[in-house]
Amino acid sequence: HFAVEFAIAARTRANSEFNRKMAFDYIPHTTGILRDVFRFISLGDLPLPMEVLVDDIAAILHAAEINSILNQYYKEGKGEDPIVHFYETFLNQYDPQTRERRGVYYTPEPVVQYIVRSVHSLLKTHFGLPDGLADPAVTLLDPAAGTLTFPAEAIKLAVQEYVQKYGGGGKAHFIRDQILKNYYAFELMMAPYAIGHMKISYLLEALGYHLQEDESFQLYLTNTLEMEEITQSELPGMRALSEESRLAGRVKREPILVIMGNPPYSGISANTNKWTEQLLKKDLDGAQSYYTVDGKPLGERNPKWLQDDYVKFLRFAQWKIQKAGKGIVAMITNHSYLDNPTFRGMRQSLMQTFDEIYVLDLHGNSLKKETAPNGSPDENVFDIRQGVAIAVYVKNNQTEEHKVFHRDLYGSREQKYYWLREHTFSVDNYELLSPNKPYYFFVRRKTEDISHYLEWKKINEIFPVNSVGIVTSRDTFVIDEDKLNLQRKLNLFSDLSIPNEVIEKSFDVKDTSAWKIEQARKNISKNVDLSVIKEILYRPFDKRFIIYHQAVIDRMRLDVMRHMLKDNLGLICKRQGKRKPYSYFFITDTICESCVLESAFALNIVFPLYLYMDKNNKTLYNFENEEKKPNIELKIYNKLESTFGQKLNPEDILNYIYGVFYSNIYRETYVDFLKYDFPRVPFTADSALFQQMAALGKRLVDLHLLRSPELEQPIARFEGKGEDRTITTPKYDPKTKRVWINATYYFEGIT
Repeated sequence: HFAVEFAIAARTRANSEFNRKMAFDYIPHTTGILRDVFRFISLGDLPLPMEVLVDDIAAILHAAEINSILNQYYKEGKGEDPIVHFYETFLNQYDPQTRERRGVYYTPEPVVQYIVRSVHSLLKTHFGLPDGLADPAVTLLDPAAGTLTFPAEAIKLAVQEYVQKYGGGGKAHFIRDQILKNYYAFELMMAPYAIGHMKISYLLEALGYHLQEDESFQLYLTNTLEMEEITQSELPGMRALSEESRLAGRVKREPILVIMGNPPYSGISANTNKWTEQLLKKDLDGAQSYYTVDGKPLGERNPKWLQDDYVKFLRFAQWKIQKAGKGIVAMITNHSYLDNPTFRGMRQSLMQTFDEIYVLDLHGNSLKKETAPNGSPDENVFDIRQGVAIAVYVKNNQTEEHKVFHRDLYGSREQKYYWLREHTFSVDNYELLSPNKPYYFFVRRKTEDISHYLEWKKINEIFPVNSVGIVTSRDTFVIDEDKLNLQRKLNLFSDLSIPNEVIEKSFDVKDTSAWKIEQARKNISKNVDLSVIKEILYRPFDKRFIIYHQAVIDRMRLDVMRHMLKDNLGLICKRQGKRKPYSYFFITDTICESCVLESAFALNIVFPLYLYMDKNNKTLYNFENEEKKPNIELKIYNKLESTFGQKLNPEDILNYIYGVFYSNIYRETYVDFLKYDFPRVPFTADSALFQQMAALGKRLVDLHLLRSPELEQPIARFEGKGEDRTITTPKYDPKTKRVWINATYYFEGIT
């Protein structure tokens, strides 16, 4: 209640004249003061009356020499908006958890300026509004406004357009009748809400307009992704909050022409409710659901990325424009939706709603280790690891075609800022794409001339039972190269006479929200059995041992891994990959970890060859009276046997597939498909070719499982002198064809 009251009061007082005697020479110095104030608010323990606090903070931020501060800030190379940088610093210090959870990061000014200029231009060229953002027909909303960076830039450009065309005499009327009536913003967090109101008051004052007592910018304290309004209440602060909710609800329901901003990126969304589920999963007012594609369910086993906050905000904006019948959406977001298979329904839906889509992919994805095409570093425009893209969506009903345009922008952060500052919006800066089924990519892909690939069966359709690998969440404890050492760990961990603190320090484990040391020890001590120590493929050619027990492992993948505990083979591959040429294939004869092929960018998946059926519903490690059957789709199995006119061993089919996957021609030709979805398999109708490929595949399988007779003969010699045989950074010398493990020792091949 105190927080609500404070924010509402701050909004009101931001529009009035203040005692300006209290001013700082440099705005970021107020961070500590505001941090303390908000800490008091969160504790419900205010050191001063509310009115005094609001006046003091307003006076601090509303510094007397605001223009000189802005100029100083700009001269020091920090941009034109010190409030943006102040708030970023403040929130990072005050509440970093909230910042992370809500995905709050300030938008760089070149990005904001490019997006606002683009909207301004498109309103003129595509909507017949010659005044652009200054046109009386324009309504504008930022649904995740933060400190109002986007609305502020739009206001500046709109006022500039008006004054240049019509002169400054009517500027005050223009601001009152257009900006204050038709520009809106929503914000959920209290601090940016209060600061945003103050910021707009500074901006309007700098433009020569002083807000009156009954005036304010239409920034509302609300959750954009909540459609239910807060009921009227007499509790302190709640009456004002209820009124905010009512006014915001009106904007949510009314048509808006322009929606722009930087929605939060939060994979684990805090915005999950009945409305957002309906928003994403239902066809709303003609806007296709994100969970369907080509009229069928998406069919994703775990479509969690569709629950990211930025997806929900973009869907909200799409729905608003679809319902209104025309408009523009311009946002900078996570760029994953441009090519990830999970988002193919989202991409198709956006194409059906909007007539033209312009995508400026800014890349900078350190998770994918992106580099520029020439190999130089590629940096993010934000201080985040996830790559981003600017997208402008236009619906003006002037064509029956739905076009998607695209441009890549690689390089350093400053290079990207320079491009954004120096370029006005032009379709000539983009390349026309042809997004086609089944993926509808919003990126350039050379897939049109090899579309026959899509006629082949996916590997998950051939081996229907499959799963990602095991995730322990504590590898260093439960996985070890030494079986005896792992047995010792298990015995110590299950010995309840040893204090938990000793276990925690000895094994470097700690409690999490979902896993507690004490409870895990009790669970595993009830039935301590060394048979739970199993062999596991940890990395390629790297088998280790694991305590395979649910008490210490987060995700055992038991429904699939149980089949790999018996005599079996499992094909390992990934649904997505970032490496080129594509090389994400391997084989296992044991259970496997989730990152055999690479880090957790995209977990590898194992496809068992056989399924062991337990007729008597025995426990995991007691497989008596079992039968096994091939984990191969029956129709595919029967089709191959019918084509070749002979019985096939399941191993032959697996070996053939493995041989295909290790064909360089296959990998290079279909790389643009392999990077984004499960690999597909071209089955030959030639029996002799099938057997030849299967033989090559079996040879590779035996080599990769380290059971081939070919490995009995040495293929390299170990040479060098000295006592130090430590492996530092291995280096290959192409001239001598030697692999050096340190300064004095190397391997060389035997010819």
